[in-house]
Amino acid sequence: MQSSSLHAGIIMDGNGRWAERRGLSRTAGHQAGARAVEALIEAAPGAGIGVLTLYAFSSDNWKRPMPEVAALMRLFQCHLRDQRDRALAQDVAVEVIGRRDRLPAGLLAEIARTESATRGCGRLRVRLAVDYSARDAIVRAAGAAAEAPGPVSGEQFEALIASVNHAAPGTPPVDFLVRTGGEQRLSDFMLWECAYAELFFLETMWPDFTSSDLHRIVAEFGGRERRFGALPARKLERSHLRLTR
Repeated sequence: MQSSSLHAGIIMDGNGRWAERRGLSRTAGHQAGARAVEALIEAAPGAGIGVLTLYAFSSDNWKRPMPEVAALMRLFQCHLRDQRDRALAQDVAVEVIGRRDRLPAGLLAEIARTESATRGCGRLRVRLAVDYSARDAIVRAAGAAAEAPGPVSGEQFEALIASVNHAAPGTPPVDFLVRTGGEQRLSDFMLWECAYAELFFLETMWPDFTSSDLHRIVAEFGGRERRFGALPARKLERSHLRLTR
């Protein structure tokens, strides 16, 4: 079932707890998490992943202490700047999805530079969700749909969600979603796009996530039967035979 264009979503949870268990600052945990992202990006194409969406900062994360929020914003800005050449060398397109009206000016500038520089890359698309809320995006898309001159199709509504999130149109739905850190919830992440995603919840803290974990998940995903509301092919065939006898 594995293909070269799987869309993987990852909720990168556990950076702070990982650091606290080691007597480190939470900022050190986020820095370790950034290194795990670098390793993941290197491994993703070999695992058959074409689109990788990473939950980096939710809209609810603004509620955290301001020193931690400020440190995260600086980390995002430095990471985009420092990894831009590496992304180009690896043929990786980078985009940031979510709101942008509350982000610092320096971070916005690095987002614009990185997206512009890597737009033509095609080996892997990495989407960083920053100041992201799926519910907020759906509400804003619904507001835009209400102003449309006629009925809006599902495909058109998807395009509206992409537009309010500053995301490239035509992104495929999520095939599988991984959450590290032991929690088992979606936390307002890509609720529309994950309608039929296979879910994987790991006890592993994000800084400890490795390429081996990724390959194991992709292998398990390949063994799952995705029916999208229909009957499995063999059951459907047997049902048809019963009805025609």
